[in-house]
Amino acid sequence: MLKLFIGVLLIMAQTHAFTNKLIDEDSPYLQQHAHNPIEWYPWGDEAFQKAKKEDKLIFLSIGYSTCHWCHVMERESFENEAIAKYMNEHYVNIKVDREELPHIDRYYQDVYMLLNKRSGGWPLTIIMTPDRKPFYAATYLPPDNRYGRPGLRGIAQYLYETFRDKRDDVYKSADSIVAAMQNVSRKSRQVKEQNPKAEKVIDDFVSGVKSLYDFQYKGIGDAPKFPHATTFETLLMIYRLNGNKEALKMATDALEAMAKGGIFDQIEGGFYRYSVDEAWMVPHFEKMLYTNAELIESYVDAYRLTQNPLFAATVSKTVANIEDRFKKEDLYFSASDADSDGEEGKYFVYSYDEAYDALVKEGLDKKSAKEILDYLGITPKGNFEGKSNPHITAQKEPESLQKGVKALAALRKKRNYPFIDYKIQTSWNALYIKALLKASSIDPAYLQRALKSLDTLIERLFLEGELYHQVVLPKKPKVKAYLEDYAFLISALLEAYQSTLERKYLSLAEELMQKVIMKFYSDGLWYMSDDTFRADASAYDASYRSALAVMIQNLFQIAALSENQKLHAFAGDVLMDTAGQMFAAPQSFPTLVQAYLGSQYGWVVLKGKKEVLLKKRDKILHVRYPFLLQKAEETENFLACKIDRCFAVDKNLEYVLEKIE
Repeated sequence: MLKLFIGVLLIMAQTHAFTNKLIDEDSPYLQQHAHNPIEWYPWGDEAFQKAKKEDKLIFLSIGYSTCHWCHVMERESFENEAIAKYMNEHYVNIKVDREELPHIDRYYQDVYMLLNKRSGGWPLTIIMTPDRKPFYAATYLPPDNRYGRPGLRGIAQYLYETFRDKRDDVYKSADSIVAAMQNVSRKSRQVKEQNPKAEKVIDDFVSGVKSLYDFQYKGIGDAPKFPHATTFETLLMIYRLNGNKEALKMATDALEAMAKGGIFDQIEGGFYRYSVDEAWMVPHFEKMLYTNAELIESYVDAYRLTQNPLFAATVSKTVANIEDRFKKEDLYFSASDADSDGEEGKYFVYSYDEAYDALVKEGLDKKSAKEILDYLGITPKGNFEGKSNPHITAQKEPESLQKGVKALAALRKKRNYPFIDYKIQTSWNALYIKALLKASSIDPAYLQRALKSLDTLIERLFLEGELYHQVVLPKKPKVKAYLEDYAFLISALLEAYQSTLERKYLSLAEELMQKVIMKFYSDGLWYMSDDTFRADASAYDASYRSALAVMIQNLFQIAALSENQKLHAFAGDVLMDTAGQMFAAPQSFPTLVQAYLGSQYGWVVLKGKKEVLLKKRDKILHVRYPFLLQKAEETENFLACKIDRCFAVDKNLEYVLEKIE
C-alpha cells in the first residue's frame, strides 16, 4: 500500500498543469516551453491555418535554449497565467528555435532591423497579421512597462485593439513592410563598383576595422563586446599577403587580451559568447560551439605567424573544454547556458573567501594562495555581483598556479553545471571539426579525433543522399539541411582533404557542391533554405561567418583542385553578384573579403606524391601565401599551378615553395 501511495505521488509530481503543442517537438528549446500556459504552436501549417480560420493575429517568439533573456521572458510572461489567458484568446502563439530554423530567424531579424534601425537579438518578438505579414518587432519585453521598455501585456492589448478597430491601417503598414523587405533584398544585390583592386579592398578593410577598434582594451567596439573571430582571421590573412604590421598587431593584441580576459574561462578553458564590458572582464556566461570553433581557428592562425605560446595554450584549453563538456558519441552539442540554478554565472564565479579557503585546503601556503588569487583577479570586492570572474591581471605566472586552478576547478564540481543544449547541428559541428583539423598543426592528436567526428557526422546526418540540419540523439534527424550546413560541411571536407589527401573527402565535397547549387541557387539568387520560406542568403558575418561567403570560397577551391574553368567562372560570377555591399564597407564582410582576395590573388595548387606532401606538411603549412592548396598526384616532380597554368615545376620542394611565395 505504501509503495502504491509513493507511486501515485511520483506520478503527480511529474504531471504539469499545462501542456501545449510543443510537447512532441525534438528541439530542447521548444521542450522548455512545452508546459507554459500559453498555447504555443511550432512553426507550421497548423498554426497558420488556425490564424486564418479564427482571424487572429500571430504572436511569434524566437529564441534558443541557452538564451538568458529568453528564460527571463518565459518566467515573467509566458508562465504568467493572466498574460497567457489574454494571448490565447486573442493570438495564435508560435515558438521558433532560431538554431533549428535559422532562415526564419534571419528574415525576422531583418524585419526588426528595418523597423527599429538597429540590430535585434533574442528573444525576438514579432506580431503578424493572420496571413503572416509582420507589422511589429521587438526583442525582450517585460510583462509590464518598466526600464523604459513597453510591457508585453500592454503591447499585446494595444495591437489587438488596433487590429480590431483599424484593420485597414494595420494591413497598410504590414504591406509596406513586406514591400520594403523585398526592396532591401534587391538593394543588397546591387554591385556598386565592379572589381576594385585587391589592394583597395585591403586598405578599406584595415581602415574600417581601425575605425571600430578599441586601442585601450583591444578588440572591436565597446560594450557589449563580441570576439569577431573572422575579422581577426582576415587581418592575419592580410598580414600574410602584404606584411601589414598594423593588421597583425590589431589581431594579435585582441587575441591576447581575450585569452587573458574574463571572456575566456581561465579555470576550465573555452570562450564565453561575449563580454558585457569593454575590458573583456565580465562575460555573458553562455558557451557556444560556433564561438569556440571560430576562435580556435583564429588562435591557430595567430600561433603559426607568431609562435606565441599563449595562443597555442589557448587552443589546447579550449579544445579540452569542448571535448569535456560538449562531446557525445564523437559529435558535439550546441551550447551551454549562462544560468545555473536560475542564477546567471553562478557556476563560474567565486567569492574571495571560498576561493582562498579552497587553495589553502589544497596545501598552498597563504602567500601563494594570495598570489594566485591576485593573478586571477579574484578580490574581496569582486567584479560580478560581489563575486569574481577570473581573468589574468599580471604578466608573471605564480609558480603554483596550476595547483590553484585545480583547486578552483574542484570547487566548481560541487555546483550544478548549467543546462547544455543537447542537439547536434551539422553546421556547427562542421565548423568545430574544421577548427580541430587546423589545430592538428599544434597537436597532431587532434587529427584522428577530427576525422572520426567528421566520419560520424556524415554517417549520422547524411542519409540516403539527403543531408540533415540537426539531430537529438538517439533519434533520427528530421529537419533537412540549410545552406550553412552544406557550406560548412564542404569547408570541413576540403580541410580534411588538405590534412590527409584522402580522395573520399574531396569527392564528397564535390558531390555536396552539386546539391548546393541545385537546392539553394536560383536565377542568380542564393537562399538559406530550399523549403517554402525563402530567405535570402546574406554575405554579412552575423553571429558567425556567412554561409554564402564560405560557399563562394568552397567553389573557388573545388574549381582549383579539379581544374574546372567553368566552375571557376561561375564562382567569379557569384562573387560579383554578391559583393556590392562589401565594397562599400568591407569590415562588415570579413569572410567575403577573404573570398574576394582569394579570387584576386588566385588559388595555387601544389601537386605531388601523397606520401611526400604529407611528410612535408609542416613546411607547407608555414608558407606565407594564404591561398595554397595541396593535391595528391603520381608525379616525380612538385608542381605549382593556378587555374589556367602551372608556373613552377621541380623535384626540389623548396624551390617550388619559393616560387609560390
